[in-house]
Amino acid sequence: MKQKVALVLGSGGARGTAHIGVIRELEKQGYEISSISGTSMGALVGGVYAAGKLDEYESWLCSLSKVDMFNLVDFTLSTKGIIKADKVLKEIQKFIPDQNIQDLPIKYAAVVTDMSQKKEVVLTEGSLFEAIRASISIPFVITPVLKNDSLFVDGGVLNPLPVNRVFRQEGDILIAVNVIAQIPFQQSTDNDPDWGYFEKLTRGKLNGFQKKLSKLVTVHKKESTGYFNLISETTGLMLSQISKLTLEKNPPDLLIEISRNACSVFDFYKATEVIEIGKKVTMESLDKLRKKQAV
Repeated sequence: MKQKVALVLGSGGARGTAHIGVIRELEKQGYEISSISGTSMGALVGGVYAAGKLDEYESWLCSLSKVDMFNLVDFTLSTKGIIKADKVLKEIQKFIPDQNIQDLPIKYAAVVTDMSQKKEVVLTEGSLFEAIRASISIPFVITPVLKNDSLFVDGGVLNPLPVNRVFRQEGDILIAVNVIAQIPFQQSTDNDPDWGYFEKLTRGKLNGFQKKLSKLVTVHKKESTGYFNLISETTGLMLSQISKLTLEKNPPDLLIEISRNACSVFDFYKATEVIEIGKKVTMESLDKLRKKQAV
């Protein structure tokens, strides 16, 4: 019998593309993913996998270029966020027909934050699409989801690595994937260190706002502090600290850590490279686990 895995996929924007590589390597090495919990990008990848549509999603994601990504961004510049995300979600819906979470062949939980009630919410039933949409609502970037009397935003606000929200069963092992780990990353995914390409593409729409923002923030060295870059850096530190505390209380059997410097939060056009990073790190982590178990 295959070793069953309760898999936890954390938040991280485009870095969460590495979750695909993690899943691929786990399957390649004979593990059976029996349950998944996810936050933000982890909820998206986990939900797609639980629905049996990871092949289609990976193929579409790896075909995207920088220009494709820009064309999928629907700006709104409202007080609740600057991207509606309707375009990209409509594309995803083309190959992921909506269904109820409770009908999925794999136990699945998406973590969201209810800003109205000031609490974490774990979605284990109802619309898969709505759960994913709510969990990826990055504050100040992607507009939140209003349902009934609740205002849902990214689950990472309160629980970026939901190791305490995954369904467990006898004999499984708990594997958590942290794609925003504060660890070194030596290898560049390409020769173009284009950390702020979203700022360049959106300059016409956000120019005035970014000028005001830059006056409030001290710029060190030669780095420019764009809107997206600032959000990524500040929230990254916050999420890393929350994840660390969560892991201390709920230590997994295996923690797979991928450096947050593998790409930036909006570098979805680097999907192919980031997926390979996920595979490589998972292979190394599983080797360490087997050596530890053999002692």
